[in-house]
Amino acid sequence: MTENTQQQNPAPTTDLPTQYAPAEVEGKLYERWVERGYFEADAKSDKPAYTIVIPPPNVTGSLHLGHAFEHTLIDALTRRKRMQGYETLWQPGMDHAGIATQNVVERELAKEGKSRHDLGREAFVERVWEWKAESGGQIAGQMRRLGEGLAWSRDRFTMDEGLSRAVQTVFKKMFDDGLIYRAERIINWCPRCLTAISDIEVDYQDDDGELVSMKYGEGDGSIVVATTRAETMLGDTAVAVHPDDERYAHLIGKQIRLPLTDRTIPVVADTHVDPEFGTGAVKVTPAHDPNDFAIGQRHSLESIEVLDERGVITVHGPFEGLDRFEARSAIVAALRAEGRIVAEKRPYVHSVGHCSRCKTTLEPRLSMQWWVKVETLAKAAGDAVRDGRVDIHPADMSQRYFDWVDNLNDWCISRQLWWGHRIPVWHGPDGELVCVGPDEEPPTGEGWTQDTDVLDTWFSSGLWPFSTLGWPEQTPDLEKFYPNSVLVTGYDLMFFWVARMMMFGLYAMDGQAPFRTIAFHGMVRDEFGKKMSKSFGNTVNPLDWMDTYGSDALRFTLARGANPGVDVPIGEDWVQASRNFTNKIWNATRFALMNGATIEGELPPVEQLSATDRWILSRLNKTVAEVDAYYEDYQFAKLSEALYHFAWDEVFDWFVELSKTTFFAGGEQAKVSGRVLGEVLDVTLRVLHPVVPFVTDALWTTLTGGESLVVADWPKDSGFRDEAAEREIELVQQVVTEVRRFRKEQGLKDGQKVPAAFTLTGTALAPHEAAIRQLLRLQPAGEDFHATASLPVAGATVALDLSGTIDVEAERKRLTKDLGAAEKEKADANKKLGNEAFLAKAPDNVVDKIRARLAKAEADIERISNQIAGLPQA
Repeated sequence: MTENTQQQNPAPTTDLPTQYAPAEVEGKLYERWVERGYFEADAKSDKPAYTIVIPPPNVTGSLHLGHAFEHTLIDALTRRKRMQGYETLWQPGMDHAGIATQNVVERELAKEGKSRHDLGREAFVERVWEWKAESGGQIAGQMRRLGEGLAWSRDRFTMDEGLSRAVQTVFKKMFDDGLIYRAERIINWCPRCLTAISDIEVDYQDDDGELVSMKYGEGDGSIVVATTRAETMLGDTAVAVHPDDERYAHLIGKQIRLPLTDRTIPVVADTHVDPEFGTGAVKVTPAHDPNDFAIGQRHSLESIEVLDERGVITVHGPFEGLDRFEARSAIVAALRAEGRIVAEKRPYVHSVGHCSRCKTTLEPRLSMQWWVKVETLAKAAGDAVRDGRVDIHPADMSQRYFDWVDNLNDWCISRQLWWGHRIPVWHGPDGELVCVGPDEEPPTGEGWTQDTDVLDTWFSSGLWPFSTLGWPEQTPDLEKFYPNSVLVTGYDLMFFWVARMMMFGLYAMDGQAPFRTIAFHGMVRDEFGKKMSKSFGNTVNPLDWMDTYGSDALRFTLARGANPGVDVPIGEDWVQASRNFTNKIWNATRFALMNGATIEGELPPVEQLSATDRWILSRLNKTVAEVDAYYEDYQFAKLSEALYHFAWDEVFDWFVELSKTTFFAGGEQAKVSGRVLGEVLDVTLRVLHPVVPFVTDALWTTLTGGESLVVADWPKDSGFRDEAAEREIELVQQVVTEVRRFRKEQGLKDGQKVPAAFTLTGTALAPHEAAIRQLLRLQPAGEDFHATASLPVAGATVALDLSGTIDVEAERKRLTKDLGAAEKEKADANKKLGNEAFLAKAPDNVVDKIRARLAKAEADIERISNQIAGLPQA
């Protein structure tokens, strides 16, 4: 009784292996999907479009749990939309990953005893392309293992010809609009990668350092400053104090001698200085600190660079040629020898920036770089969310987004690398700058050279939602599939990637945002909630789990933990439990096929259906509606939980079991229930498919004879409800559950048969007596039946004869001992609760625990007393 427009097919075969073996199913099935073109998208289709881009993994990468998690969610969304009749495009591709890829190839060269400079720029770049062709992109094959429904024929790379054209086009447009400029500023510099990196690519961590207080000047004209980077004092060009700090009023405007040098530097007054912090005086090194650079600009101070690109001291003197850390110790020793050290604190734990790629300690460094002026772009990115053009999910992530885009600094986009999109600007002999578009010829002649820097990787990936569709050409793909329907990504990429795409999309696409919804998810953590890290030794290779438990098991585990914007703990036990679920789906469907489940013919009319049939069809429609609602709200954990409990508990554990007596009896009712069971399995496999695609497709094609679930119709809620049947089966479940509990308490084995008599006070349970007996292993009451236990439940009474089934005296002894323990617990709790002095002093939570113990003891006494009363008399 669900809306199901799938064409009915010939009777299926029931030739299924007795056990599900994922390795024998998944690979062949995926190749069949790809060969038949199920994942491809047609811009000429009249179907509504549904577009998602993959967050492009690095070409250097391999599949990790974070990828598997995110890709499972995207795949589930696109599979469902495809089944709903959308022209679905999941856009694949990879990022050229400038720094990471260059580092990989440089390490390969180092094994040969060479550097990139030995090859030269052109030959080195060619070497990187060779590496990509041979070794890059192994992750694509691993993504296929996971079952990802990507449109592989559209695979893109951020440095392919089309995307390079898009990069050059947007750079030229922004340059001409005054949004890209060149300026000398303090940037984050990596002495290992030898390039600038943006603020959001800095990893801050607490390091053990040293805080050194040192005296500048002499006598009454001296002043004490403190620093964690003593080596930079060689580049100091001032000492700054607050203009209202009376301690230093007599020094403002005076010159003091800078130790270890032959220079004097001024004392300047600046409101940036906090007079309450430390000595209230700070050393100013404009070339090596962003705050100092700003002070230097306000006071026209000289900027003296004392560290080169590798972090080596460059100024003349005894420290020249020393590494920054060697120089730090040497300079402190020299200052100590002069009596300049006032105080030293070691270790001094403070936050230090590290390169996110190679973990090297970064250096703030004055450098000429290319920048994007973000003020108008960031405002547009904020407005698009505020006015509702773009919806952020979950909603509480919006404020974090606003906090970022509303306070965004200009973006340093140049990198001192060779691998990447080279900045399309030519420098002339007289300082001219000419930006060249993709269809323009660069200037020629003596003295004209192209800028040596390349663009930040995030510049090209920021164009991803439209560059992959052929922009700047107005292609049919762009018209059909832009804007994207939804972006699914981790909240950690909000600043790296999401904000960039928003700014670029709104700018390049005439104010049309790149996606309608941004759905943020959390990070995958270990089973204890701890961040996964190689240093922690808790990382997991998802391929290992897929090998052991199957791809569906991994997918279901990840989806089941995916609450919007919340981190996801995962452990192997959970993947094993999901494997059990896929096995349950297989075994239950196999049993159903062997016992008459079919989709042949129309579903019988309601009047021919048993209460059990009507109950499961009602629950089926409710589940479809529930799952649909959760999908629309990106509640993957809730929809997975709903599917799990419906499939395992209601379909396999209750409906299939309750129907066994009907199947075994045969006749017309068995045919009716077989058709209902076929319908239920058909729809259940459909709604499970987006999350667990392999096992469901293998079973569904066997059940229905259909082509594939990938292109089958998504079921619709027909609106059929039967609350009366649901209440009736709930009564059956109550009886079965209560008797099972009693049997367990009495120590009866699961398969042990017990004589029983039913007293039904109403008619609701009467039609289900045979099924109840089958489920509970209850035999009819014979002539010698003697009721030793009577269980009132759900308006009925179930009388059991336990004679000969248990050791009555041993059981009575055990229960009597348990009863004594419960009565002692009750007495102890009552004694404490009756003590006014105790109640006056004890904390509320302690009193609450004692009350809870009392309530449990009373419940135990009642339960055990009933068990003893139900035992056969001697």
